[in-house]
Amino acid sequence: MTTLTMPGSSRAAPGTAAGPGTVTGSVHSWDISTGQDGPGLRFVLFTSGCPLACAYCHNPDTQMMRNGTPTTADEVLTRIHRYRSLLGGSGGVTISGGEPLLQPEFTEAVLKGAKAMGLHTALDTSGALGDRASDELLEAADLVLLDIKSINPVLYRDLTRGPLMPTLRFSERLAALDKRVWVRFVLVPGWTDAPEHVERLARHIAALGNVERVDVLGYHTLGREKYAELGLEDRLARVPAATREQVDAARAIFAAAGLNAP
Repeated sequence: MTTLTMPGSSRAAPGTAAGPGTVTGSVHSWDISTGQDGPGLRFVLFTSGCPLACAYCHNPDTQMMRNGTPTTADEVLTRIHRYRSLLGGSGGVTISGGEPLLQPEFTEAVLKGAKAMGLHTALDTSGALGDRASDELLEAADLVLLDIKSINPVLYRDLTRGPLMPTLRFSERLAALDKRVWVRFVLVPGWTDAPEHVERLARHIAALGNVERVDVLGYHTLGREKYAELGLEDRLARVPAATREQVDAARAIFAAAGLNAP
């Protein structure tokens, strides 16, 4: 991951603006990647700040907005433009976090600017702040990567410290808009792997009708050291990484519901 640090010490507060291109957001970092952030080679922008505190978050340093670098949408778009020739084939731009919808004006400005370059755009979100996304913002996103942590509201709150309903409401709004969606589900042994819960989630997703694929991501321990460095409690300190067999079992449940779970 490459940290996005822009020159200059005079910045507006995150979320303020004099025009679309000068909307200022709090940015954690950026990266060029391929894999789970949308189709093809992606410029991935990681915003700072998140309303959730997921027990398995492998980037807990992105949870506080004040930890980011104040950056204008124009500055981000200038950097994206440098990679335009690489991204313009099957790739594009993904805004992730943190939670991008904590900064909806900034997120919208970057998405619109990327689309104006002819690039594919994706929004990576938990959906917890889906009500903050305007129709214009969603129109600027060609694809939504929607993280649904659990279909069980009690377990969801235990995992995230937040309520489930906003995410489900947002998923239904995306379905009504016929927005392309990839659902992402993190399989945590002993937490989210109960077959009955996975089956309920699969039924919900299948009923939406606009979900192109479900990515089952096995819980890993790669971010564990960050919790110690930041002085944060690692609530999953004794939980092992998910095995391939556990991930494959969940994929089979989604596939049985008629979903694409590669």
